[in-house]
Amino acid sequence: MSDSGPTSSTPSTPASAGSAYRVLARKYRPKDFSDLMVGQEPMVRTLTNAFETGRIAQAYMLTGVRGVGKTTTARILARGLNYKTPEIDRPTIDLREPGEHCQAIMEGRHVDVIEMDAASHTGIDDIREIIEQVRYRPVSARYKVYIIDEVHMLSTQAFNGLLKTLEEPPEHVKFIFATTEIRKVPITVLSRCQRFDLRRISAADLVGLFTTILEKEGVPAEQEALAMIARAAEGSARDGLSLLDQSIAHGGGSVHADTVRGMLGLADRARIVDLFEHIVRGDVTAALSEFNTQYEAGANPVVVLTDLADFTHLVTRFKYIPEAADDPSLSEVERLRGREFSETVAVSALSRIWQMLLKGIPEAENSSRPAGAAEMVLIRLTHAASLPSPEDAARKLADFANGDIQGMPNGGGGGNGTGRGTPMAQQASVNARGFDGGGQRSPSGGPTAMLKAVPNTTPREMPVGHAETRPSERPEPKVPVRSLHDIVDLCTQNRDPRLKALLRNFVRLVKIEPGRLDIRMTDGGPGTLPGELGVKLKEWTGIHWIVSLSKDEGEPTLVEADASAREARLTDARSDPDVAAILSQFPGAKITDVRIRVLEDDNEIEDAPAPAVAESAEGDILPGDDIEF
Repeated sequence: MSDSGPTSSTPSTPASAGSAYRVLARKYRPKDFSDLMVGQEPMVRTLTNAFETGRIAQAYMLTGVRGVGKTTTARILARGLNYKTPEIDRPTIDLREPGEHCQAIMEGRHVDVIEMDAASHTGIDDIREIIEQVRYRPVSARYKVYIIDEVHMLSTQAFNGLLKTLEEPPEHVKFIFATTEIRKVPITVLSRCQRFDLRRISAADLVGLFTTILEKEGVPAEQEALAMIARAAEGSARDGLSLLDQSIAHGGGSVHADTVRGMLGLADRARIVDLFEHIVRGDVTAALSEFNTQYEAGANPVVVLTDLADFTHLVTRFKYIPEAADDPSLSEVERLRGREFSETVAVSALSRIWQMLLKGIPEAENSSRPAGAAEMVLIRLTHAASLPSPEDAARKLADFANGDIQGMPNGGGGGNGTGRGTPMAQQASVNARGFDGGGQRSPSGGPTAMLKAVPNTTPREMPVGHAETRPSERPEPKVPVRSLHDIVDLCTQNRDPRLKALLRNFVRLVKIEPGRLDIRMTDGGPGTLPGELGVKLKEWTGIHWIVSLSKDEGEPTLVEADASAREARLTDARSDPDVAAILSQFPGAKITDVRIRVLEDDNEIEDAPAPAVAESAEGDILPGDDIEF
């Protein structure tokens, strides 16, 4: 990177009495668009084309995480807009030669480039002052530029007050906004700005930046140490340079991996790889010993788990993107051993380690004993390494259910040689490394997952993992349940209006028999409904229920069925000659409902509680003159 700023002392040379030390983040702040090419190429390319064609926007919105260069970019953009030399007097991105206004703009003291921190000027009064000032032309520059940092902090009134001026500013005014919370900026403001998303700077670019700066400073450094700082910066150049400054002071004028590791509380990357190897081998003793060694050396337990998750992700990436190993921010150990693990460890195992670490890291962070919590996470990881994956377990279970126990002790006993229905087939166990018919622990010392095969009780083939129950053998519920209406009635009897409403609105019945219910959910139905329904049915009927989702269309929901029945009754009523005659006597009347009166034990019963009323738009029918059908 170029350094057009004033000369300052370096860490290796004591500062003179008349000069003050400037931190690296300020000393090597970008001065022009060529410096911004580190990680922000798309934005620079867009601005280059816009300036060359004269398509200069009235307002710009810069967004990105802290430390990626939003405020610096705003100043460089203001410098480009007001660039003027004896040879060039127009907006440009070619700023290699200092212009008339460049120095003052970059130092934040130019009279026509006004910088405002919205975090401390949030009100409408501050915006009103800007609105009053924009009427006046710039004093010396081409454009009057307003740079508003952390613009999302403005109040709603301030945003509203700015809208009109932002949409139609005077031709001599430009606005540049910067924010880390783009979602908090009203869309009405965003729509009036040309937006640039400043990307996180990659670890490789940061390592290159650090190397260039340290060469200028004359500070020796180890590449592994720079890679650690780049990863800790998380895409922020300012954070990375601050850490680099700190590491130079911590190392007494040099940057070494050991000092950086101690300063950041990091674990040795090589030891993280060793810990990963113990985990995938299922060696819990070695894993805990390695963790304790790192912890005693000063490593943070949460950082150890986080680094372990990062290496797991790295190995998984190597499986599908081999060229990822060319990343200069990776150590040689990570590069070589990561490739080895990517060829030997299954994706299912890597995915399982990743998921368990994602759950374990917050446990360690929130625990009052993070070291103990981290150890428990490592124990779970090594324990899981000896368990079969779900795919392997299902495949072995299928073999057992079909009676295939070849290779098992006494596997052929049982007459027909297939082992079908034998005790050995029913009690077979499987672990991650193969079979162990006696239920013994595997040679590796890992736990054994016991999976019992389903007895083949019927002459025909059955789905794996399901034992067929003949209709005569199915348990009968203590309360008859033959339809969805019966289940809704149970909800009413047991005072569960919520479940009743869900059943009526979102459930289509496909099939029902004692102990089994096949349904189809409509859009909007909660995904937890089948499980909740199974629990309630077991509680209310006394038998276990299997509630499964079907791909079949099924019957209409009860709400749909009621609406359909109601519409049918209204249609029948409209076609009745007597009803038509009544309606003809009352212009504008309409049928809103139909009730069917039936006799049961000489008592008149209505099938619907709602009254059937023929309403008139003119108000011809008086209250009490309901027309019932």
